[in-house]
Amino acid sequence: MITVRVHFFSTIRARVGEKQIVIELPTGARVEDLKREIAVLYPEAAAAILHMLASVNQVFSDDSTEIPDQGEVAFFPYVTGG
Repeated sequence: MITVRVHFFSTIRARVGEKQIVIELPTGARVEDLKREIAVLYPEAAAAILHMLASVNQVFSDDSTEIPDQGEVAFFPYVTGG
């Protein structure tokens, strides 16, 4: 098992209701696995979390990125502008 600190920003923070959580995942878990676990734990965030931008240890990452033990993952909504 690995321990991951998860930070939420903007609209996803509002849906989860927490600024950060600590969660345990199986060794070898990827961002997509974390998203699925958050969707189970916080059903009100399920639809949104699947489309969030993620960073692992302060590096923007895709869903296939493996999360290291004691890693830090942050979720952000995509931003548009002009």
